[in-house]
Amino acid sequence: MSEVVIDSSASDLLKVVILLAAAVVAVPLFKRLGLGSVLGYLAAGLAIGPFGFGLFNDAQTILHTAELGVVMFLFVIGLEMRPSHLWKIRHDIFGLGSLQVVICGLLLTGIGIAFGFSPAISFVCGMGFVLTSTAIVMQLLGERGDIAAARGQKIVAVLLFEDLMIVPLLALVAFLAPPETFAAKHGSPWSGIAIAAGALAALVAAGIWLLNPLFRILANAKAREVMTAAALLVVLGAALLMQLGGLSMAMGAFLAGVLLSESTFRHQLEADIEPFRGLLLGLFFLGVGMSLDLAVVARNWPLILSGVLAMMFIKGLCIYCVARLTQSSHSDALDRAVLMAQGGEFAFVLFAAALANHLLPAETNANMTAVVVLSMVLTPLVVLLHRRWGASSAPSMEGAEQPAGLANSVLIVGFGRFGQIVSQHVLAMGADIAIIDHEPQVARDAQDFGFKVYYGDGARADVLHAAGAGHARAILICIDDPQATTRIVEHAKAHFPHARVLARAHDREHAIELIKADVDYQIRVTFESAMAFGLEALLALGSDPETAADLVADVRLKDAERLVMEVSGGIYAGTSMILGNAPPHIKKE
Repeated sequence: MSEVVIDSSASDLLKVVILLAAAVVAVPLFKRLGLGSVLGYLAAGLAIGPFGFGLFNDAQTILHTAELGVVMFLFVIGLEMRPSHLWKIRHDIFGLGSLQVVICGLLLTGIGIAFGFSPAISFVCGMGFVLTSTAIVMQLLGERGDIAAARGQKIVAVLLFEDLMIVPLLALVAFLAPPETFAAKHGSPWSGIAIAAGALAALVAAGIWLLNPLFRILANAKAREVMTAAALLVVLGAALLMQLGGLSMAMGAFLAGVLLSESTFRHQLEADIEPFRGLLLGLFFLGVGMSLDLAVVARNWPLILSGVLAMMFIKGLCIYCVARLTQSSHSDALDRAVLMAQGGEFAFVLFAAALANHLLPAETNANMTAVVVLSMVLTPLVVLLHRRWGASSAPSMEGAEQPAGLANSVLIVGFGRFGQIVSQHVLAMGADIAIIDHEPQVARDAQDFGFKVYYGDGARADVLHAAGAGHARAILICIDDPQATTRIVEHAKAHFPHARVLARAHDREHAIELIKADVDYQIRVTFESAMAFGLEALLALGSDPETAADLVADVRLKDAERLVMEVSGGIYAGTSMILGNAPPHIKKE
């Protein structure tokens, strides 16, 4: 029997297939079990890695490549760091967040010293464990619908501060490294500081004077794939610049995101990066699972098990005390402690940097990686136990409040003449609005009138999501493109069923399409203006106002009845919606 020979290119393709297959099988299974996608990636990586079935033997190479997922994750976080949003939750981010990080960091560093480690190693390990898993916590909050609640917003604020802390922590690791390591990587300290400062200055200058004009030119070219390529160029270019400056790639991506946080192209950039971020971050978790050395766990299981229990207990207790100190209720404080007691994905980045700078021994790195991974594995289980047997998780009065800006959130797609008039109504109500338009010139002109309009293709579901459709109460589609309007309605009803969808219809046939797409409200602009014009024509011919109004109402009713017939042969459940434009006295069954 002939032996099957696989060449190198086929072998590389086989590895890609194995990675994708492991994720496709494990992630849905773990989500079905209520354990979350992150744990699915970790388990899949462990199964196919060198300490599982041995299908991959070089986990570090995959992990190094997949760090780009963390880089893109930080870029997206940076895009959310708008000064206006930061100002609204500044007390929770910098007050509550810093208090929790400092107290937890001191206590966890003390645990490391108690276990016999040096202060520097204890500090790195303790601060690594302080950084909560944003992926796990946000997923759990989203599943139970708490992100928009006040208690959920406090957790999000702390997570944002912890995500911000990775940047100074990575810089601190470089300075805590042994002198010979720092000199070998950066030369003299002063030259290293000068190079790093120069790289930062170059990135900030590019962000202020180069990026927005660049994206404006590309948007005017209307080449969608080039915008995606430019988004990747900005992320990877900023990461490379920081790496050449002796700083972290994550820092560069984060700063690039912050510099673009007020850009009119923010939502489009986030939507373009999201698929790459999600895929590479999943690959990162696969690499982490592969790097979990089961031999080390078996050899040092008393240390690792005691470390997991001690660090989770101390961190959870610290979080509970800080929450109570800042006037949170018992149930909210306990809920926050249970959700945030684990280590997170940024701990792996911090430990890898410490290992590369010879600050963390390889054995300690393996042990701490195991501690963090096991804490992430235990978190969904602890949450399930808390939900079943713990204190009631019913929202307190604090948690029942709606955060500012979400009570009347509106997303407007299209900011032409029609959209500008519509926006006046929702603004008069005090609603918090987000506006996207696919014309960059419209976005620029709107700034002259005090509006913040973001560039983006509203016909893409990912752009709608990035623009805030996930928490919008209403989505108003004001564009004059029938095909795009119908696609937006379909995306909105499929992905954001909680929001009411109101759309501008181009003509009668388009109105029928929108009704079949289950739109909540549609209006034919030409028809409505013609009805008003016809009323004035009747008055000009000498008709009294009451008779003219009845004639117009009769025309409107007959048109609505014909529309119902055309939609579904005379029987359609949405008749009341079709007659939604009619005055109350002509709404008939």
